[in-house]
Amino acid sequence: MQKSTKIACSNCGAKNRVPAVANGMPRCGKCSTPLRWVVDATDDEFHAVVDESSLPVLVDVWAPWCGPCRMVSPALEKLAGELAGKLKLVKVNADDNPEVSRRFGVQSIPTLVILDGGQVVDKQIGALPEHQLRSWLESKLPTRAS
Repeated sequence: MQKSTKIACSNCGAKNRVPAVANGMPRCGKCSTPLRWVVDATDDEFHAVVDESSLPVLVDVWAPWCGPCRMVSPALEKLAGELAGKLKLVKVNADDNPEVSRRFGVQSIPTLVILDGGQVVDKQIGALPEHQLRSWLESKLPTRAS
């Protein structure tokens, strides 16, 4: 299952492979800057990708036909970059993964769920502008001693 994505470092531009599942957080192999961690997950992978994550996770339950989902997605990816090293963004297609939707009681999309250690911290239903998403995320993300 070990999927990975190529991510360019925001600091030095080096290309890095970022796995869907890893201990700790992904860092640039060249300059050690934390990397944006965005992963697509299925029902089968969800436990390993989300529940066992060492970072807090923002789950985006979306669908390709959903206009508000497509509007909020770029903002979420931007925030994942800004919060690199503090957050993992996991995107789940609701049409293809009914177990995840059932687990979180998803009745409309987009539904965003913040989890820490597999436990729900907060849930947001519907699209919000980027500044409101940032404010919501920052207020709900667990603070950790470094």
